[in-house]
Amino acid sequence: MARVESDVDDAKLTEDEVAEAGYAGLPGPQARRRWRRIERGKTWWRPEGGPRPEGRPPLRERLVPPYYPEFFRGAGWIMPLVVTFIGGFMRLWNLANPNKIIFDETYYAKDGWSMWVYGWEHNWQTSSAADPALAGSGGYGSQGTAKFASGAEYVVHPPIGKWIIGLGEKVWGLNPVGWRLSEAVLGTLAILILTRTARRMFRSTLIGVIAGLFLSFDGLSFVMARTGLLDGIQMFFVLAGFGALVVDRDKVREKAADWADEHLSGTPLLKGEHGPKFGLRPWRILAGFMLGCATATKWNAVFFVAAFAVLTILWDRGTRRALGLRNPSISTLRRDVGWAFLTLPVQMVVVFIASYAGWIFNTSNGGGYNRFWANSNPAAGFPDLPFSKQLTQWLVPDWLRSLWNYVHSEYQFNANLQSPHPYQSNPWSWLVMGRPVAFDYSSPKVGTDGCTAAMQSCSQEVLALGNPFLWWLATASIVYLLWLWIARRDWRSGAILCGIAAGVLPWMHYAERTIFSFYAVIFVPFMCLAAATSVGAIIGRADAPPVRRAWGAAVGGAIVVAIVGIFIYFYPIYTDQTISYSDWSSHMWFQSWI
Repeated sequence: MARVESDVDDAKLTEDEVAEAGYAGLPGPQARRRWRRIERGKTWWRPEGGPRPEGRPPLRERLVPPYYPEFFRGAGWIMPLVVTFIGGFMRLWNLANPNKIIFDETYYAKDGWSMWVYGWEHNWQTSSAADPALAGSGGYGSQGTAKFASGAEYVVHPPIGKWIIGLGEKVWGLNPVGWRLSEAVLGTLAILILTRTARRMFRSTLIGVIAGLFLSFDGLSFVMARTGLLDGIQMFFVLAGFGALVVDRDKVREKAADWADEHLSGTPLLKGEHGPKFGLRPWRILAGFMLGCATATKWNAVFFVAAFAVLTILWDRGTRRALGLRNPSISTLRRDVGWAFLTLPVQMVVVFIASYAGWIFNTSNGGGYNRFWANSNPAAGFPDLPFSKQLTQWLVPDWLRSLWNYVHSEYQFNANLQSPHPYQSNPWSWLVMGRPVAFDYSSPKVGTDGCTAAMQSCSQEVLALGNPFLWWLATASIVYLLWLWIARRDWRSGAILCGIAAGVLPWMHYAERTIFSFYAVIFVPFMCLAAATSVGAIIGRADAPPVRRAWGAAVGGAIVVAIVGIFIYFYPIYTDQTISYSDWSSHMWFQSWI
C-alpha cells in the first residue's frame, strides 16, 4: 500500500490513516503542517511499533462539546431555578430592614423618584430634612414625603440605574422596600444568569449550581442586592452581557460546524477561503445592549465593553482556526471585527445617549442640570465653510453639545475625586476583602430595637463584606486559572480572568481617587466562576476512578458547606440585626474591618 511521508519522529502514515484523520488527498507537506497546527501540545505519532495516540473527537464535537449527563430530566433548568429561589428569598426577605436611608441611598432613592417625576434629577431639601420623611413602613403603597427644593441637581452618574431604582418606587411606593426592590429582583436574576452561564461554559449542571450557590451566599452581592445603590444594577447588566456573549459563542460555533459539514470535503485547507458568514447574531446584539445599560448606569463599565469586544473577536478567531482556515486572523478581520465593533462599542454609545432621553426632551420645569449650556456657549463652527453655523448645528446640535459638556464634567468629577474617607481602599485589597465598607452602624440602647439587659451593650451594622472564604478561594484560584489559560489554552479561564481584570486593573490607574471596596461587586460573578472552577477540578472528571471521584466530591462538598456556613455566621452584620457588642466584635476578624 502506498504511504504518505511524515517527518514527525521519522514515522509513516498510511493512506488509510490519513483518510481516517480527515486529510485524504493532501500532499505530505500539507499534512505535516496541518498535524503541527492542530496537534500542538499533544502526543504525536511514535516511531514504528510505538503507541498510537487516541483519535481526536469529530470537528462538531470540538466546536460544540456535549453536556455531561444530567442528574435527572430537566435538571439543567430545575436546579438553577432552585438555587435562584434560595438566593432570591434571602434577598427579598425583610427588605425594609433597616427602615431608613443608609449610606449613599440618600442620593439614589431621591434621584430615582425624581426621574419618574421630572425626567431628570431634581434638587431636594437637605438630608436632615428629606431623609426622615422618606422612611415609612415598607408596606406596599406606603408613601414617604418627597421634599423637593428648587432647580435641577448636579449628578455624576448616568441615568439608567436611577430609572430602575425609581421603577421600584413607582411599583411599591416611596419607602425603603421601594428603593431597594429593583436591586433585589436584579440580584436574584443574576443568580439564574450566572448558574446557566456557568453550566454552558463547563457543560456541567453541577458546576453551574456551585457557581450559583457561591453568588447566592456571597455577602457583598447579598448586601448590594438589598441596598439602593447603582453598583448592583451595573453588576447585573455586565453579567447579562457576558452571558449573552457565551450563548453567542455557542451559536456561532454551531453555524461553523454546519458550514464545515457542507464545505470541508476531505480537507479544511482551502486556499483563499475565509470561512462562513455568521449573519445576524441576536445574542451579541443583546450583549451590546446590556453592556450599554451597564455603562449608562456607571461610567466604569466602559472597560468591560472594551474587554468583552476583544474577547468575542478572539472567540471568533478561535472558531475559524478550529475550522482549519489558513489565515484565521485575516478571516476574522474581514468577517467579524467590523460587526463586533458595531454591536458592542457603537451600540454602547447609542444606549448611553438614549438613557438621557428624559434630560434631552423633558425641558419643562427648567430642564435638567446643564441642559441649556450650549445656548450661552455658542459653537465656533467651521468658519472656512459656507453656512458654517447651520452646518455646525446640523452636525452637532445644541442638546448634544450640552450633553457632551455635562458627561465630560461627570467624568472629571469621578476621575479626580480625592476627598478623604475612612472607608476608602486600594483596589488590590478588594480581592481579599481588606477594607469593607460599613453602610450603617448604630448602638441601640437597652430596651430598644431588641437590645436586652443581658446583652449589656449592643450593635447593629450593615457591612458590605464579601464572604471571606469564597473571596480567598477565588483569589487563590486566579493562579490556577492563569495556568489553565496559558498552558492548556482553556478559553473559559481566559474569559473569567478577563472579567476580573476589567473590574480591578482600570481602578489601579485611579488609585489616588477616593474608591471603595463595594465597587468590586461588578466582578463578583467572575470571582464565583473562578472559585467554581477550582471546586470542579477538586471534584474531578466524570470519568475519574471512583475513589478519586469520592474524595473529590467530599472535599468539594466541604468547601461549599463551609462557604454557606460562613455566610450564616456573618448574616447578622449583613442585615442590621441587633447583637451584643462582644458578638459584633468577634465578627471583626481584622482591625481593617472596623
